[in-house]
Amino acid sequence: MPHSPSRYNPRWEVAEQVAEVVRRRYGSQVRAIGVHGSLAHGDDHDGSDIDLVVVTRQPGSGPRPATRRISGVIVDLVAISGEEYLRHARTLTTSWPLAADQYLTTAAIVDPDNWYGLLRDTHLGRLAVADPAEFATLAREAWCRAAAANDKARRLAEWYDTDAAMLVLGEARLGAALVEGLLSRTYFRNSADAVRRTRVAAEDVMTLGERLAAQARELARRGRPVDGEVADLLA
Repeated sequence: MPHSPSRYNPRWEVAEQVAEVVRRRYGSQVRAIGVHGSLAHGDDHDGSDIDLVVVTRQPGSGPRPATRRISGVIVDLVAISGEEYLRHARTLTTSWPLAADQYLTTAAIVDPDNWYGLLRDTHLGRLAVADPAEFATLAREAWCRAAAANDKARRLAEWYDTDAAMLVLGEARLGAALVEGLLSRTYFRNSADAVRRTRVAAEDVMTLGERLAAQARELARRGRPVDGEVADLLA
């Protein structure tokens, strides 16, 4: 079952207000409404936003995606059909280390049929049948993107485009963190949590390059080398 943080704070009050309006307006179209992120984990603070998901019974029904500030709190509202949400939960991608948290840790505001329990069980079931090679393949894809970003950051730095280099370096750090998460089957709360827990947040281009080289060696050891031939690309 999702963790149930205390509702007695302004962000929960706003989340419940939005949920009540959604229920009144869309009625039977709504299957469940919940929040993920810091509010679901119970460690939100005055600067936290609200990630609110409306699960609908039919595709295309429910509210349109929107982001607004309400009573001083940023609310990010998303609507998705239950069928599509479960399909996402059954699909592993290179962003799995950032996506898994919302499948596994959602606090329900409206959930009469324990739909979020089904979402969690569906994702756990998918993880149970995923073999190491599948995660290694995803890690290789994430590695290629991270390596490309790190190379671009290095070139920008050589051209003294420092601001752009730092921006791209941030992308490379996150990419390397995703590789670490995929190799270890570890998911993170968000991007900041990913780079912090994998200790790449402060790595410069050269140090990150060394980490990527070590990751490439590990991928080769697991039978998913980053280097290959044209036939390998098209396999």
